[in-house]
Formats: sequence, C-alpha cells, structure tokens
Amino acid sequence: MPDLNALTSSHLQAALADEHGRSAELLVRDGVLRQSILALREGTELAEHNSPHAASIQVLVGRVRVTGEDEPVVGAGELHTLTHQRHAVAALEDSVFLLTTVTGLPGEPPQDGETALR
Repeated sequence: MPDLNALTSSHLQAALADEHGRSAELLVRDGVLRQSILALREGTELAEHNSPHAASIQVLVGRVRVTGEDEPVVGAGELHTLTHQRHAVAALEDSVFLLTTVTGLPGEPPQDGETALR
C-alpha cells in the first residue's frame, strides 16, 4: 500500500529540483480506474487538456487553481470533482495532489490522454 505522506514529500522534493517544476507517479491502475500523485512547483501549470469520463483532485499540500467552468482554488485537505471540459491545473504555491480518474467505461478501452501523467 503506498504511503501518501512519504510520496508527498519525495515528489515535492523532486518537483522543486526538476527543470519543469513537476513530478508524477501512477499509483493505482485497476481496469479504468487510475490514481496518480502529482507535485507542482509554485507557478507551474499542467497545460490545458481533455477531461476523462470522471475525475477528482484531492490536494495534499499547497493550493492549485483548476481552469475551466468556475476556476476553483483547491487547498490542502480539499477534494474537488473536475469539470468534464478542457481544463488546466496551476500551482498557486508548491503543491502535491492525488488525481483520481476513470479513463473509460466498463468494456471500453481506456482513453489515450492518460500518457500525460507518466
């Protein structure tokens, strides 16, 4: 079972050292379910991308803004359902979040967009 506290710390340190200001790891791959941990240095953005069938973001450390419909700011300890429209995620401060996605429907092949997390 992944230790989210340890992963949060290691990915934040990796993002701070990375020239692009980010670090990510796919933690769970079970059928169409994906859970990934992502860390972004303050000011770093995941470029606008298509949304999977369903997704949520749980911020573990920091604050991020999700662009799209209402552009919410999601802070540490908060869980937010992501829009079904194209969106981006911008780190307002050094941040780590858990991204949960459903990449297809049962019996369908996964969508191609998941490669952005690897």
